[in-house]
Amino acid sequence: MTLQLSVHGETWPAIVPFRITGVTFVSFESIVIELSDGTHTGRGEALGVYYLKETVARMLEQVEALRARIEQGIDRVELQSLLPPGGVRNALDCALWDLEAKSRKQTIWQLTGIAPKELHTVFTIGMEDTPAQMAARAAAADTALLKVKLNSDRPVERLQAIRAARPDAHLVVDANQGWDIGQLHEVLAAAGALRIEMIEQPLPRGADAPLEGLRSPVPLCADESCLHLGELDTVVNRYEMINIKLDKAGGLTHALQLASEARKRGLRLMVGCMAGSSLAMAPAFVLGCIADFVDIDGPLLQKSDRQHAIRYRAGKASVFGPELWG
Repeated sequence: MTLQLSVHGETWPAIVPFRITGVTFVSFESIVIELSDGTHTGRGEALGVYYLKETVARMLEQVEALRARIEQGIDRVELQSLLPPGGVRNALDCALWDLEAKSRKQTIWQLTGIAPKELHTVFTIGMEDTPAQMAARAAAADTALLKVKLNSDRPVERLQAIRAARPDAHLVVDANQGWDIGQLHEVLAAAGALRIEMIEQPLPRGADAPLEGLRSPVPLCADESCLHLGELDTVVNRYEMINIKLDKAGGLTHALQLASEARKRGLRLMVGCMAGSSLAMAPAFVLGCIADFVDIDGPLLQKSDRQHAIRYRAGKASVFGPELWG
């Protein structure tokens, strides 16, 4: 089956500058791939992995270099060997899932066998200049499940301010590789009083060997340290959980395989995102229905979303329909 390929870049302005360790986003840039069989069209959106230098321009070049091969006709199985994990494979994989659902007149739930349900997703509190500013953002959030971005600048003081502002909240922390082992121990020492429920990626990718055998009082989750199946064995004795992101894994197909293998190794599952619109969230939502922890609040960080968007209310993300994706 031959395919018609269309690809373009999009920019989604952020509501406020979104700051994490080492980078500030004033907008979120993505590529959207559309694949048509002449009757039906499937779509996929990807932002790429910023710390691997996946920009929109580079991803567009990567797609164009493979245009002839893609339009000859590929399926999701062939795609896994055609491209490495990353944003382009993610957008193509998700477009193929969407096309398959439409051409078969089935939903993504029927294709995957996963039961849809409303998801409770975090709302992310980005880095601000002062602890008080972060506390104010937390106080204004309409959900009690908060994910706090931190770096090496006064992490405990920031958490104390947020806890004081939101004594009711469930707090998880994401350091985005921003600490050393000493700072991790500092936060762990305060974690009980602060009621921290999970810490994500405390140490830099490639420098987290000190976690081997560490008896942490708080579950630790690998993000940047586990991009895909090939890195699962490295993290299994360092973390209790992995954060699966479709842009890292290279699509829903590989992400589902990674989730299955992680479960076999006794790891808990988190599904995350690189931000993006509801089109990027929809396949992550599918994975979220089998995950222990969900972080798909990307559209809430943007000034606008696309049509037929996922509905977010008080931290709950509603099940989407085939008008959006799948």
